[in-house]
Amino acid sequence: MDRHAWKPFLQRWSEEWRVAHPGEEPDGDPWLGRPPATEDEVRALEARLGRVLPPSFREFLLVTNGWRNAGKFVWSLWSTEEIGWLADLEPRWADVYAGRDEEETEPAAARSLLISLEADAGVVYLDPGDVDERGEWAAYDVFSWTAMGPERHGSFYEKMYDFYAGFHALDRPRCETQRTWDAKVEDARLESLRGAVDRPLAVFAQAARFGGDRASFLHFQMRTLLRQDDDDPFRRLLRNGDTRSWTLDEGLFAAQVVPLLFAAHERDRRFGSGSTLQFLRERGPQRVRHLLGRHQALRSEPGFRLCFGNPEFDMAAHAALDAGEDASGGTGEDAWSRLRDALVHWRPLHEDQLAPIALLADPRAARLITPERGRELLATRRG
Repeated sequence: MDRHAWKPFLQRWSEEWRVAHPGEEPDGDPWLGRPPATEDEVRALEARLGRVLPPSFREFLLVTNGWRNAGKFVWSLWSTEEIGWLADLEPRWADVYAGRDEEETEPAAARSLLISLEADAGVVYLDPGDVDERGEWAAYDVFSWTAMGPERHGSFYEKMYDFYAGFHALDRPRCETQRTWDAKVEDARLESLRGAVDRPLAVFAQAARFGGDRASFLHFQMRTLLRQDDDDPFRRLLRNGDTRSWTLDEGLFAAQVVPLLFAAHERDRRFGSGSTLQFLRERGPQRVRHLLGRHQALRSEPGFRLCFGNPEFDMAAHAALDAGEDASGGTGEDAWSRLRDALVHWRPLHEDQLAPIALLADPRAARLITPERGRELLATRRG
């Protein structure tokens, strides 16, 4: 990324930060950067280090010689006069993480360039021993309070973009970037219902990275049918009932998600691990605990059976599973073809529903729907 691309990106970031933090601009200046470094200053830094800087970081310094509020937990990046080797400036950090690289002759932490000035019990650094074909050094950040190791990004630009996305996820500025993502999510939702899989998945994942709660829920539904393990979004989406820009529909949650939470709870209980259901029972908003209690009461009633969606689809799906169970225990090709054919009757219960994920709360359907078959369902035009 050259300086001509850095400038508008950083300018937009500064303006959006001002939207999220009105009246908090340091010294009244909305620009989060500093005056640009000169070519001579950058060359002096390279001479001091004995290394040519990676391209995206070098061009960044020629736009702004430092940066404020790089991330929620990184308050400042160093200038050319301050940058130095991690082992020299923060030997404690280099020593702690050197032990994680025992197989390397020279541990990454010991050889890396420290670029963060102020951070919350953490550091940001570039590794000159991990270089790609463009000459970019891998970028890392690590925070002691996460109890996790360093997080790798392919370049300094990728790390800054990650900080930028994290700023959006935490501060949620109502700005053009958020409106653009909202529009992309809506387009991807419609594309998914027409049978597209990979592109909507990618859009939802990126929008969720920018704090898109709706995108997180749409992404969750697709990954559920693909049988992909995922950090479910509900502990975050339902905390205090506040999602700022979007609210999960209670009817859709009760009909499609709650049965999945109960099924997952039964599986988790066998392995002795905590479940989202248990978390929401103990710490969820009152309205969510009420929905969970209502479903628990329904489950205890004689003749209870899961509802998979709209009446036409529910009837067809149950008929498919019942017939398959009679014939082959619910796992044969006939049962699968019947269930797949039932999808023609499916209609979304809400505009935020992409697929009948409640199917997977039924053990018979869960056995039938492999990852490949889940993709087949998602690749079918629906609704």
